Amino acid sequence: MAQEEQPFRGNTYRSLSELRVWHGATREEALEPDLPIVDPHHHLWEDNTRGRYLLNELVEDISGGHKIEATVFEECGAMYRSRGPRPMKPVGEIEFVAGVAAMSDSGNYGPTQACAGIVGTAELKLGDAVQEVLEAQIAAGGGRFRGVRDPVQYDPAIVNAPGQRRRPPGLLMDPQFRSGFARLAPLGLTFDAWLFQPQLPELIDFAGSFSGTTIVLNHFGGPLGVGPYANRRIEMFDAWRHSIRELARRPNVVVKAGGLGMLYCGFDFHLRPTPPTSEEVASVWRPYVEATIEAFGAERCMFESNFPVDKQSCSYTALWNAFKRIAARYSKDEKAALFSGTAKRVYRLDLTSA
Repeated sequence: MAQEEQPFRGNTYRSLSELRVWHGATREEALEPDLPIVDPHHHLWEDNTRGRYLLNELVEDISGGHKIEATVFEECGAMYRSRGPRPMKPVGEIEFVAGVAAMSDSGNYGPTQACAGIVGTAELKLGDAVQEVLEAQIAAGGGRFRGVRDPVQYDPAIVNAPGQRRRPPGLLMDPQFRSGFARLAPLGLTFDAWLFQPQLPELIDFAGSFSGTTIVLNHFGGPLGVGPYANRRIEMFDAWRHSIRELARRPNVVVKAGGLGMLYCGFDFHLRPTPPTSEEVASVWRPYVEATIEAFGAERCMFESNFPVDKQSCSYTALWNAFKRIAARYSKDEKAALFSGTAKRVYRLDLTSA
């Protein structure tokens, strides 16, 4: 029997303007400021519900002392076309981000190559017909379009959460979705997988069926710590780690290590009167990072900011400081992979002209 959808009883988000004040209460110097970083997962948007997070706001966040060489934009439903066929409307997001990338390339916004790679979205349930959308996005990306995220996340306890895009259950098993997914590899495109922890067994099966397509697991696979999952941290972690180890047996899967600042994870940093320090963040996130690297190896893992979503929990500077604290035990080559190498390889970023 299917679970009944439940109301989400989590906490509401601070606005981006409120977060600017909150983060101002705790400031840190960047650790290892000469370590090159490619941030493979951030968003840009401007709308009435989420506020403004465009290039200026991104530059403000990344200017805290870390050496952010480049970034990869991740789809978030921004700037869709208002006209034309519905399946083609997400092409507008690629046109928008390609413009932001061109602004960044002018050098007027600092040395970071913002949006050097672009991950967009397309409705894979279109089946073979999604080919036209993908080709339009490739053309609109100006050489930066690298892949697609058609979110598949679903959990009855989370479905009504603030900011949550409603998705039907079982998309990874849907024949039409799989037909559309099969169009990615021939075009040289990756797939970013955004789902929740209970769906990881579905992804394990799915990844085995499409071994020729690179799948990028977002946000550690969506560990949950709210609703019916609250107060079950040890049990949930053990189940998550088992799934991560099984998923690592699929060589076409890589992992974005980040996203634990989302409220779904239940760490509740956002409830504090002042933001956490990077030491506090590192102590909480360390078990997930270490278990993932143990399973996948550093060459298949990349740290991500997930900003501005994870801004609810800590500042950009503190986030990367936390990752650097956790990564202190790893070799120079492993750190290079985690902070930039894996992202550059997976998203085919050529930064030699930077």
